[in-house]
Amino acid sequence: MSPLSRITGLDMAYATGKFSYGLCDYCGQRYPYTTLKKNWRGFKVCPEDYEPKEPQLEPLKYKNDAIALDQPRPDRTEPLTVFLENGSGQQYQSIGSANNTVNMQPFPLSQPIGAGISLSTVTVTVS
Repeated sequence: MSPLSRITGLDMAYATGKFSYGLCDYCGQRYPYTTLKKNWRGFKVCPEDYEPKEPQLEPLKYKNDAIALDQPRPDRTEPLTVFLENGSGQQYQSIGSANNTVNMQPFPLSQPIGAGISLSTVTVTVS
């Protein structure tokens, strides 16, 4: 926005410059105004003196580490079937498999579930 347009509120129209000449800011030679280009430093230069901005002068584009998933799906609740055996060959079903949940407790039946374990003696000597 030009200073005049700030005061008046109107944007100023500019000529195309197709019949005008301009001086190169680097070499000082006269060129048609439309052939002069503005380089990255803001100078109007001729096509021979024009140089694009080096990519090393641009800051690096940093990408954050991807932590979250894009459009994640919630976990499905799978029916879980766990069978326990009471030693006599009879099996018990879990509450989760009976009610379609993830509960691992044994399904209550009329027969109690028994488990047996035998331990031997362990002697610990500290010297």
